[in-house]
Amino acid sequence: MNSHLSQLNKDLTQLCEGGNFGEIFDQNPYMAVVIVDKNNIVTFINKTYLKILQLPMDKVLRKPLTDITPATKTAKVLMTGKAITAYNWKVNGQHLIACSVPLFKNKEIVGCFAYSISLNIWDSKTLVEDLLSDITMLREEVHKSHTAQYKFDDIVGNDKRLLHSVSLAKQVARQTQTKVLITGETGTGKELFAHSIHNASARSHKPFVRVNCAAIPENLLEAELFGYEEGAFTGAKKGGRLGKFELANHGTIFLDEIGEIPLSLQSKLLVVLQEREIERLGGNRSVKLDVRVISATHRNLQSMAEKGLFRKDLYYRLNVVQVEVPALRHRKEDITLLVEYLLHKLKDRLKTPVVGISRGALEMLKKHVWPGNVRELENVLERAMSLAYMENAYLLDQRHFTFIFDKISATWSPGRKSLREATHEFEQRIITQVMEETGSNKAQAAELLGIDLSSLYRKLKKYGISMD
Repeated sequence: MNSHLSQLNKDLTQLCEGGNFGEIFDQNPYMAVVIVDKNNIVTFINKTYLKILQLPMDKVLRKPLTDITPATKTAKVLMTGKAITAYNWKVNGQHLIACSVPLFKNKEIVGCFAYSISLNIWDSKTLVEDLLSDITMLREEVHKSHTAQYKFDDIVGNDKRLLHSVSLAKQVARQTQTKVLITGETGTGKELFAHSIHNASARSHKPFVRVNCAAIPENLLEAELFGYEEGAFTGAKKGGRLGKFELANHGTIFLDEIGEIPLSLQSKLLVVLQEREIERLGGNRSVKLDVRVISATHRNLQSMAEKGLFRKDLYYRLNVVQVEVPALRHRKEDITLLVEYLLHKLKDRLKTPVVGISRGALEMLKKHVWPGNVRELENVLERAMSLAYMENAYLLDQRHFTFIFDKISATWSPGRKSLREATHEFEQRIITQVMEETGSNKAQAAELLGIDLSSLYRKLKKYGISMD
């Protein structure tokens, strides 16, 4: 292959220096070809390009190409020695895709080989239509991935605390520059609030970009947020990459799990929020931004700030308006509405015949503490519907939900261990489970267990349960 390329370069070099190698290009109806020497003088041009230029051979051959097409890229290629590929080229109303490649002899530039493929003088209607279709599909995919999916109508419930939070969120949605901090336990629906605020604002037709700060490795988070220039680090993509803040420009960026951002990055995020501009990794220029910032966390950021685990100045900058989403155990009267809503949603997705739930099963769900909140309720319903489907049942009953109590069941055999030992083992299992389900949120775990925080700390130390 290398020998063939070398020979082609020699032949083209000969042609640009006045040789007669041109038969393979002269009659080619699919390519417009021109070759110039190191002074940008035309040494070869095929009939296809002459047809596009609408000029006879004697008006082009041995003439400077800049006199014929002043915007030609060949002059830049001759000056830099670098190829310019796949650029748009327009001549006499003809649209072409062009490439200009330097020619070398003894490591010196001796000319330039330029060729173009026309999009409108040949049978290219299908090609254009396919390209337009691909572009439209790509635009739709990008728009979909950066579009808020939910509105306030998607937030289900009549609890007073929930309705108060919705009312506050609707008011702050109108203030398109105001930063919002959404707080609440895992699974309460904080993301629904973020989507809804964006969709109810004047920025609704602009990008909505979500960043899960907990899901991105610490060493990649800065590049993900602020982008990077080509060559900024090993493995950086050619041409660099836009960060999430730039992608969200004029719209909203949603920083989910903001409490997981490392201290080393918090200072840079603070500067971005204060200066309203970013600088990409490896870059030396600032990019101005107009972005609304919504953040969310299940952690107590104020407590973290007091302990030095979160910057106080960043906390105050993010916490301009705080919207708290109540836990499901605090609005159990909404469970009936949520079950009805989720059953309809899951029925369409799972394609099961389940149409309802028994009163006994509903009461059973109301007694559960729901440490995973609405997300846990949805998962439990999905599993119950799968069990019912295997039985060809149309109604969810209590037997379909017994699994939610299996995790804290205990067994005891007389003589095998004392009551005290069994009680301690059972207590340890329950505390371990609650700590896992609350993501080691001690304040939340203590509330679920019905004990004060100091008692929880003593028991965690007693049983050797991780506090992280």
